[in-house]
Amino acid sequence: MKARRIFGFLIVAFLLTGLSALAQTAEDIKRYPNCKYCGMDREKFNYSRMLTVYSDGSEFGSCSLHCAAVDLAANIGKAPQAMKVADYNTKNLIDAEKAYWVMGGDKPGVMTRNGKWAFEKEQDARAFIKENHGKLARFEDVMKAAYEDMYADLKMIREKRAKMKMMKRESKP
Repeated sequence: MKARRIFGFLIVAFLLTGLSALAQTAEDIKRYPNCKYCGMDREKFNYSRMLTVYSDGSEFGSCSLHCAAVDLAANIGKAPQAMKVADYNTKNLIDAEKAYWVMGGDKPGVMTRNGKWAFEKEQDARAFIKENHGKLARFEDVMKAAYEDMYADLKMIREKRAKMKMMKRESKP
């Protein structure tokens, strides 16, 4: 009987913890449903989204590291207090500076060709590398790469959007 109670308690605790994480996830997406720079749906890209909290209390919810880097550059007078990123597997927000990042590989990134993916656990990052290639990186490395990739990424995005516009025009009767 005691074992049943303990087991029941553990299940309830596990469910409450999981629901709490989902509520947190849903809350940042509710506050910032779309990225202000590219318009992408943050819920659809919940595995790559970021939340930047500035020291003045303001926040910015982005779809990706790329757009977070754009915001940091646009707000050079504001100091970031915390940067959170979605764990690729769980979609929960984690500390971007403590995350295990995977850079490059076969999987194209969000808003970039050079993918940059975050994981809370090192073994998850290594499993991703085994399947998709790439290399382990630190937060500083992926931020530097985001800025180095910016010109090529913006060019790629503009070309994609122009192609989509043309396809829309051609499909109209």
